[in-house]
Amino acid sequence: MSFGQGGPSGPGGPQQSPSQSGTPDWGALADRTAARMRRRRMVLMVGGAIATAAVAAVVATAVVNANSSDDKPQSLPTPETLPAEPEQPEPTFSDVSVPPPPDPLDFISDERKDTAPLSASTLFPGKSLTMSSRSYDKGATATTKSCGSAASARLAPALTGNGCDQVIRASFERGGVAVTVGVAVFDTQAQASKAKQRASGNIQSLSGGGIPSFCRATACRLTTNSIGRYAYFTVSGYTSGKAVTASDIKARQAGKDIADFTFARIVDRGEAQASAAATAQTTN
Repeated sequence: MSFGQGGPSGPGGPQQSPSQSGTPDWGALADRTAARMRRRRMVLMVGGAIATAAVAAVVATAVVNANSSDDKPQSLPTPETLPAEPEQPEPTFSDVSVPPPPDPLDFISDERKDTAPLSASTLFPGKSLTMSSRSYDKGATATTKSCGSAASARLAPALTGNGCDQVIRASFERGGVAVTVGVAVFDTQAQASKAKQRASGNIQSLSGGGIPSFCRATACRLTTNSIGRYAYFTVSGYTSGKAVTASDIKARQAGKDIADFTFARIVDRGEAQASAAATAQTTN
């Protein structure tokens, strides 16, 4: 029995594909495997980059937070959040005003206030006085209400014409130079000031108490001044009767010393009465 050419089992029959024949296509499988490996490596690379970036961000945040908590200075609370201070009590002052201290000049300027005892012994106490180490012995003293009789003819009108109440005199001597001071007392300061301005001539010298007559018929040194309601005058010269010249130093110094002492005694009188008045104010 014979068969035709190209029968099913002959070598010249149709060719079959590997898939049709059941044999794997190894080349295609290799290509697909290689592609999958490439995709996997890409995924791993991208994932690693993302993870690295995430770790860097976490580290950076931690550093920032650390710097914020450790290095940044803490701000002080605002004034609104500070605790309120307790209210302090306002200082209080007494409504009672303290009167100013009395002025000593007020007491020796008006006879209504100048009420302390007044005499030769209160103005010129003791048996002597000392001025700048120069000592003077006190001689006679005298007080008269006839003011004109204690003054020269030229001085008398200035005293009597301005209401002189009395003249108190005292004499002092040192080294052959004698001085008489006469204190004319008036009711007011204005009267004493006018008497000083109109004064001319001299107070009469007063002898006695160991001091001879002086300055009666010879040139002597004169001074005139006033304070408060008191005008006072000095006459100084030599007990020997020698005339005082313009260049004489001893008579001039003696007259100045006694005048300065008289001024101080009248001021002391005012201060003593002012002090007494101030004490009375504080005790009432």
